[in-house]
Amino acid sequence: MLEMEFHALLLKCQKEKCESRTLEVKSARKGCPERLYDTFSAFSNQDDGGTILFGVDEHVGFQKVGVYDAQDLQKKLMEVGEAMTPVVRPILSVYEERGMTFVSAEIPPVDIAQRPCFKTAKGRLKGAYIRVGDADKPMTEYEVYSYEAFRKKIRDDIRPVEEAGLNSLDPVRLEQYIQRRKLNRPYFSALSLPQLYEMTGILHEGKPTLAAFLLFCLYPQVYFPQLSIIAARVPGKEMGELGTQGQRFTDSQRLEGNIPEMLDGAMAFLQKNMRTAIRVDSKTGKRTDQTEYPADALREIILNALVHRDYSTHTENMPIQITMFSNRMEVRSPGGLYGRLTIDQLGKVQPDTRNPFLVTAMEALGETENRYSGIPRIRMAMRDADLPEPVFRDERGEFLVCLYNGEEEAGPPREESKEDPKGVLAFCKKPRTRKELVAFLGVASGSYAMKKYVTPLIRSGQLLLSIPDKPQSRSQTYRTAD
Repeated sequence: MLEMEFHALLLKCQKEKCESRTLEVKSARKGCPERLYDTFSAFSNQDDGGTILFGVDEHVGFQKVGVYDAQDLQKKLMEVGEAMTPVVRPILSVYEERGMTFVSAEIPPVDIAQRPCFKTAKGRLKGAYIRVGDADKPMTEYEVYSYEAFRKKIRDDIRPVEEAGLNSLDPVRLEQYIQRRKLNRPYFSALSLPQLYEMTGILHEGKPTLAAFLLFCLYPQVYFPQLSIIAARVPGKEMGELGTQGQRFTDSQRLEGNIPEMLDGAMAFLQKNMRTAIRVDSKTGKRTDQTEYPADALREIILNALVHRDYSTHTENMPIQITMFSNRMEVRSPGGLYGRLTIDQLGKVQPDTRNPFLVTAMEALGETENRYSGIPRIRMAMRDADLPEPVFRDERGEFLVCLYNGEEEAGPPREESKEDPKGVLAFCKKPRTRKELVAFLGVASGSYAMKKYVTPLIRSGQLLLSIPDKPQSRSQTYRTAD
């Protein structure tokens, strides 16, 4: 770390007076802190690593106190790194200021194929940590397993169902699937049926696989009752809010069956519970119905949850959850992002595949294209419907997709006035369309531009809608208040 970077880090730390996901502060004025392996582990186990800053005391308002002995501290930090598996090599820097010495230890990320990084003496299950906010938390058994599953290429989708036999599968659906796989594959078609079953993942070690059950069993939940979908419509914006008649849910359903049936059931539930608005084209006068959320986006989200969720023994008792709130819809599926994929890479790079057999089988059944177009399609469908960008979050052992229906933008105006850095109010002295506003703002994402620069002015009453009761209308114009 350069001197100017170290100086800037000290200033930032004292100004913000807090730690962060990538910054830990230690005093070290009277000696080396006794417990550092948890932070070494946590920083090593995240993609951007982290920095430990020694010589600042958070217990006295993040004051600069300096370290006891920079040379000895660096030696002990290297010893901590040597006590980790894999070994951690911190990048150490020393900085002098007004007679005080400060030390920083930059902890690089460990390659995902070597995670989790843990304290060797405590073992993988008890010595591995993860950073949550500004705290180091012990990894759960499942979090440790998820790294091992990627490293060892464990195929949970074809693990055998020991208590079942081939007669548990629907022979008609199974035959239709095998015939699809044989098309235009003469050498493959020449194999015996047992060979075909083994090569396509229907059987493994002579037993039906989990994926075969999820695709071809008449009722998979007889063996795996929680491999289902729990769908609910909530009357408010948060779980626990009650409706006008005191009900917690306006609709609630457990969706079961094989994967195609659960996909159809989920779409039927969403269609039944979505609000529909009538849109009138100002040019043609044609009336069209617009659902609360675009069907294309919903189908892709549910399909991704069913195909890419974690199917290991650690999560087989966790159903997928679909919750419709008054202002948004959330889909939560067990298992975070798999492998090296990160949130900002979604839809942009070819991902590692957690359940390759399921993905291939669903493609053969015509349920998915398997061309990595799902995330772009979700984004495009929301944009075409003039709705906010979808939100994706990779949480501890869970993946969340959230769609907002734009209700927040339709809320009552707020009293306070808002700044207008882009000059929207001057531009809208004459009524302007959304297209004109987006072009004027010059921001690549129209949804972001409207949310960032236009919506606050509407809420403050400084910008008026021509059709206030239908804020998402395609005929909407925006005019500065007199």
